[in-house]
Amino acid sequence: MTVLTPRVTAALAVLAALTLATPSPAAADDPSEPPGTVTTSPPPEVDANSPGLKLAQGATLAPAKVLDIKSVVEDLGGEERREDTNENVTFALQAEVLFPKNSAKLNPQARSRIQTIAEEIKKQNAGTVRVFGFTDNLGSYAHGLTLSKKRAEAVHDLLAADLGGNVTFEVRGYSEDYPIADNSSEEGRKKNRRVEVSFPRTTAEPETAADTGTDTGSEGS
Repeated sequence: MTVLTPRVTAALAVLAALTLATPSPAAADDPSEPPGTVTTSPPPEVDANSPGLKLAQGATLAPAKVLDIKSVVEDLGGEERREDTNENVTFALQAEVLFPKNSAKLNPQARSRIQTIAEEIKKQNAGTVRVFGFTDNLGSYAHGLTLSKKRAEAVHDLLAADLGGNVTFEVRGYSEDYPIADNSSEEGRKKNRRVEVSFPRTTAEPETAADTGTDTGSEGS
């Protein structure tokens, strides 16, 4: 006859309770309630003093970790997008609201959008700013690489003039690499044709999304 130790007994009790709490396939497919809002059974009772739940001798708990919370705000047309995390602020500007098609010359409306980003950089007191350009997958990769770099440089020049010499910039062009949408549709390509400006955040709370813009070029842009 098998004799169950207290540790084995506690483990079997927890396993049995978890098995009862597992929803059936039909319940998992039921769309009547959002996931996590329905409890199929009461939580199992667990003995905190059970030997099976104690740390082994010499073991320690892992260090506490703060989860990175991301906030994303995008206007209805998708022309401006702001993403806040615990560490960084990123603005994505569609190329078509900054540049004429297939051009790296900023249009008259671009200045106010970029100045809004400059004000946020000042508010965050950021010492390093990254300005990256991207295109869609139309046209050659080499052309996209040149165009995306020139567009990033144009945005950099305007930011640098507003921010002065106390900021270190990283300026790069990535052509069609790192798409954020599907290049098989014009809607997706429009989102991929963009300039991103990112910098470290210092304030505790994400700010309201500011106006920015990007172009749909014809790298397509």
